[in-house]
Amino acid sequence: MALLRNISTISTIVLTGAVILTASIDRSIADETPTRTELCGKLQLQTQHAINEHAEAKRAAKAKALQKQATRFCAGNKQAQGIRAYAQALKLLGVQPITD
Repeated sequence: MALLRNISTISTIVLTGAVILTASIDRSIADETPTRTELCGKLQLQTQHAINEHAEAKRAAKAKALQKQATRFCAGNKQAQGIRAYAQALKLLGVQPITD
C-alpha cells in the first residue's frame, strides 16, 4: 500500500514538473516572436542603414521610394504590406531582411 502511495506521489510530482516546464517553454517561444509593429520598426532601421550603405547603387532611388511607401503602410495600420515593402526594398539593395 505504501509503495502505491509513493508511486502515485512521484507520478504527480513528475507530471506537475512536466506541465510547468511545458508552460514556460510555450511562454518563451511566444515572447520571441516579434509583432508586426516590431517587425516594421526593425525593418525600417535595417532599410535606412542599407540605403545609407548602398547610396550609390543603381536601385537606391527605387529602394528609397519603397521605404517611404512601407513607412506609410506601417503607420497606417497596414503592417503586413509595410513589411513586404521593406523586404522588397532591402532585396533591391542585395540585403537579406533580418526579422528576428
